[in-house]
Amino acid sequence: MAEPSVQGRIHSVFQKAGPPGRDSQARSTRDQRNIRSNNRIRMTSLPWLDPDQLWFPPANEALDDPDGLLALGGDLSTDRLMLAYRNGIFPWYSDEQPILWWSPNPRCVLFPNDIHVSRSLRRTLNQQRFQVTADQAFGRIIRLCASTRAEGTWITEEMIASYAELHRMGTAHSIEVWNRRGDLAGGMYGLAIGRCFFGESMFSLETNASKVLMVHLAHQLQAWGYRVMDCQVESRHLLTMGAKTIPREEFLSILRMSIDQKPDQTDWTFRWQWPGPEA
Repeated sequence: MAEPSVQGRIHSVFQKAGPPGRDSQARSTRDQRNIRSNNRIRMTSLPWLDPDQLWFPPANEALDDPDGLLALGGDLSTDRLMLAYRNGIFPWYSDEQPILWWSPNPRCVLFPNDIHVSRSLRRTLNQQRFQVTADQAFGRIIRLCASTRAEGTWITEEMIASYAELHRMGTAHSIEVWNRRGDLAGGMYGLAIGRCFFGESMFSLETNASKVLMVHLAHQLQAWGYRVMDCQVESRHLLTMGAKTIPREEFLSILRMSIDQKPDQTDWTFRWQWPGPEA
């Protein structure tokens, strides 16, 4: 997905795939009915989670089509969300749907030391147009992630409340990008568990703001000893920044090795700075 070239053009980096059957416009009406019927059959075989029982099926039991759909129902309690992320699972659904839980295969990740800085992005960083901070405006960031998506949002009010609680617990974090006027130019929120960071959503209001954010975040995570940044689903924007897709089982193996390891620093104060033109 292209980086916006003027203020006000928005994109989400962590964009989930659409509901099954949404790409079938070119198919006949009969084909579309068959697709919907098959999807209903597949979804009826998925576990419906009881809000009173805290569990998930193994991530490797997720469907191939739609890719990664694992379970339905449950709730968005902080305990369930923590259990989900620890096991490579995340929620994504629309207001009119039950809670849907996903674990796609392959998985898009960014290893912090793989961050790529293009020549044009290097020029932007040298200009020092932006300042990057963390946990200064979590409420504003998550609501901007929800409201600035031209194609609609999966960030419901229920999700906002749950992630805000995770933020109060010190697990969910926001990263802010400020321009020289002190206005928000971009931002992201996600979860930090062990040595893993799970990116949830990102927006950009000014050209290159999200790329500057990614560079600062990757270097800061690397300095803190984080092993991986989960990007969930690939996009062109992420791939140009150095992200890659890996098999789900490899991702789950990384989680098993890293999720219970304490990072070198738990205070989310960004101290890394772009070193300047000599970098």
